[in-house]
Amino acid sequence: MNKTELIDKIAEGAGLTKADAKKALEATTAAIKDALVAGDKVALIGFGTFSVNERPAREGINPATKQKITIAAKKVAKFKAGADLDEALN
Repeated sequence: MNKTELIDKIAEGAGLTKADAKKALEATTAAIKDALVAGDKVALIGFGTFSVNERPAREGINPATKQKITIAAKKVAKFKAGADLDEALN
């Protein structure tokens, strides 16, 4: 499912226009992004939790030259499915 299809589903499920559904989706994703940038967790009970993980610097190998390189530390977004979502999938 892509963003347009998700907007269509939101509009249909909530009885909104597609324009309003698009605004709602964009506001939701912006709020989640802002919270993660601030270092907060976003917990949606029954759906899941978005959080930030820190990956330490590590050593890797350039596949083209076989030379050792250092991969910098970075922060990554993480999603852990909630119990209801997990149950629905299994």
